[in-house]
Amino acid sequence: MLKILISDPLHQAGLDYLNGLSDFQADVQVGLTPEQLLNVIPAYHGIVVRSETQVSADVLEAGELLQVVGRAGVGVDNIDLEAATRQGIAVVNAPTGNTFAAAEHTIALLMALSRNVPQADASLKQGEWRRSQFMGIEVRGKILGIIGLGRVGSEVARRALGLDMRVLAFDPYVTADRAARLGIELASFEEVLEVSDFITLHTPLTASTNQLIGEQELSRMKQGARLLNVARGGLIDETALLQAIESGQISGAGIDVFTQEPADQIPLVKSPKVISTPHLGASTVEAQAEVALEVAEQVVTVLQGKPAQYTVNMPFVPQATQELIIPYVQVAVDMGKIAIQLAKGQISSIVVRYQGEISVGDIKGLRGAILMGLLQPSSNERVNLVNSNLLAEQRDLRIVEENDSSPLEEYASLITLEISTSEGITVVSGTNLRGQTHLVRIHEDWVDATVEAPYLLFIDHRDQPGLIGAVGSITGENDINIAFMAVCRKSVRGRATMVVGLDDPMPDRVLKQVRSIPNLDDARLVRLNY
Repeated sequence: MLKILISDPLHQAGLDYLNGLSDFQADVQVGLTPEQLLNVIPAYHGIVVRSETQVSADVLEAGELLQVVGRAGVGVDNIDLEAATRQGIAVVNAPTGNTFAAAEHTIALLMALSRNVPQADASLKQGEWRRSQFMGIEVRGKILGIIGLGRVGSEVARRALGLDMRVLAFDPYVTADRAARLGIELASFEEVLEVSDFITLHTPLTASTNQLIGEQELSRMKQGARLLNVARGGLIDETALLQAIESGQISGAGIDVFTQEPADQIPLVKSPKVISTPHLGASTVEAQAEVALEVAEQVVTVLQGKPAQYTVNMPFVPQATQELIIPYVQVAVDMGKIAIQLAKGQISSIVVRYQGEISVGDIKGLRGAILMGLLQPSSNERVNLVNSNLLAEQRDLRIVEENDSSPLEEYASLITLEISTSEGITVVSGTNLRGQTHLVRIHEDWVDATVEAPYLLFIDHRDQPGLIGAVGSITGENDINIAFMAVCRKSVRGRATMVVGLDDPMPDRVLKQVRSIPNLDDARLVRLNY
């Protein structure tokens, strides 16, 4: 009999599912203190939590029989993922159960915003009858711009099309074929900002999307546009949004998530032109039932010895266990991260080329590693070798793989990743030398740079005296430590590429300083420590 501890409130749908399985016993013990949890966890094979229970390293270590931790929801901040992975304990979540609830709440805010529903209701309850003050607009024929076309964004799009809206979307990971099947037009980020009557955000909160909508983006929006956020607090600069609303640049906003919650003291909430809700995106009876059932199914799958679809850490050994392939798993991950962050524009194709000795091995694990690297920088979910293929399928992100077993002159094996986009082609190649990933090619230039620093700065420039010193001066003035620097060029004073490894993050303002150096064509920062 496999025992599962339910330590936080869980919808009855999940409990009914577990109780209906003859080989499983689900025990509900809500409100346990940390000490009590430590005392009872040794008897359980699995535990299901929401956000209240803290699954610390001590709890995981005490769980002698523990094989899986299930989170009834998306976020896993209350679970020590590193300790779980180290002990071979799977951590699973329920990322799809609230999809429809979040999509419907977005549409609810859109409609309320267009017709001033909450403001009119509040006025009427105060004994007023002010019809002219609450003149609204129709959404029929208006343009809805969606930033992020994942599960929720796609469902919002379907509902908006049913309202006779025209839907534009920006998501560099979505193919034109998938957008066409949804009836959506793909557009650049700038175009979505400039032409949309309503803009809704459905991206994860990452280092690259933090304050995705700030003062500059708000100024580019169509005069009188309306903004919606039912995704993540932090995607919008709340101060800049309030200023844009007060100036009349933005007509109003519907916001469900905030940088700090509870958000009752945030000035934006108090604006009469902002419809605010207290993080209700997933707050439906149906969503809670779906989440409970989904996490229960994931937990059972793991306890049955199968890999769960929504594993957020990596407790399983990859299929490619051959001694030849394993050293190149990290190379594949690193090349994916570098290529996707260097690429600009809408992706049209991704080609991976395996050359040398690894081309004759079992490369299924390398494919998962490539996808892991491609998806990690933009995913709200923890991407690993277990779920990367599934997440790629959900995004219609496909790669073409090519094998070339011809011997290489300088390397035993090489992985080359080529991403074609609406703005050009990005090519990177990497290999494994002495147990480390080495970046050996950028576009047509050959280089040798170890991928050991958490940040890589790529600089396209004209080969000239003083440029290396200028970069060093800027990083030094801003207390950014350089781990290494590598430069490749084809001719003296010709076009060149510089790769700078950084131990510290480089803020946007510093990156702008680098880009202002004379004879520098472009500078892009790649983050590796996702």
